[in-house]
Amino acid sequence: MMSKKKKGSEESYYPEWVPEGGGDAFATSVLRGMKKTGNSPKKEAPVKKKLPDTGEFVEGILDNNKTLLAKAITLIESNSADHYEQGKEIIKRLKGNFGNSLRVGITGPPGAGKSTLIEELGLHLIKFGFKVAVLAVDPSSIITKGSILGDRTRMEKLSRENKCFIRPSPSGGTLGGVSRKSRETMLLCEAAGYDVILIETVGVGQSEITVRSMVDFFLLLLFPGGGDELQGIKRGVTEIADLVVINKADGDNKVIAEKARNDYSQAVKYLLPSTEGWEREVVTCSAVEKKGIDNIWDIISSFGNSVKKSGIFEKRRNEQSWLWTLSLIDDFLKGNFFNNSSVDQKLPDVKEKILKGEILPEEGAESLLKTFFSGAK
Repeated sequence: MMSKKKKGSEESYYPEWVPEGGGDAFATSVLRGMKKTGNSPKKEAPVKKKLPDTGEFVEGILDNNKTLLAKAITLIESNSADHYEQGKEIIKRLKGNFGNSLRVGITGPPGAGKSTLIEELGLHLIKFGFKVAVLAVDPSSIITKGSILGDRTRMEKLSRENKCFIRPSPSGGTLGGVSRKSRETMLLCEAAGYDVILIETVGVGQSEITVRSMVDFFLLLLFPGGGDELQGIKRGVTEIADLVVINKADGDNKVIAEKARNDYSQAVKYLLPSTEGWEREVVTCSAVEKKGIDNIWDIISSFGNSVKKSGIFEKRRNEQSWLWTLSLIDDFLKGNFFNNSSVDQKLPDVKEKILKGEILPEEGAESLLKTFFSGAK
């Protein structure tokens, strides 16, 4: 209940719990609403801009038109069949302009400072005349499927550089913490003339082998003081790293970081090289204080020169092309399976039976596959 009190042209209401003599500080005013006249002009729906044709995209990308490059990547990432076909044609026409960059994958646990390191490394490279593309993959929510895509904000200084292109993309739940279309995106950036492509992944896990299968150099970033140093990461991701970097080696962390470096240096001696003929190193740096960044690039650059001279670079790129082919086959088969009308009709029934325990998952899968292949004949 509220007691009412008149006050000018407005009405003030007091809740019952207001203390005696509480005054107008406890009052709630109710204002009159505006009368609807019905003469408000109707807002016209915005006219959708027509996409550039394939030729315009190709020409724009070769001229490093960042707007057209970003739109082409959006086409590649789209689930629209029309967009996919146009994106595929763009890549086909750009075929002779790929393979001229050094692709570097950077991974590490949350809080290791991946974005800060990438920004400082990018600024360092630009200072020496390199063009840098950053493909930053943000984790997608398994509930909403959305992503924050805030890497341009975290890399504020780098994003203002003319010789840098930053593209945040959602992981979409993809294993390895890479976007489903990261490979195609890399090719478009290479065609646009970017010398170094830095790929920031979601985090650390055994599935980071996906990242290894698409880059030339793989960097694992860690931070000191995260518990038992030798148990802090999985053996699998350390095995595929070409360089282990202990970040945040500044202030009181310097001693801890050096201890971590020594521990990891001993541990990696028992692992096989991730790249034939290359000895894995463990180094420290401070991305915040810009210390050790030049050393990291010197190691990456030395790696690039070494593998190109030995033929490992070309061999790895060829193997990656084959792995990409197999990945595309998986995507194609899975897409056709779930787009099959017979499978789509049967799916709810099979799901219900599995949830009720009437059939085993193996039986459900076999039933759906039989339905798919019977329609494919």
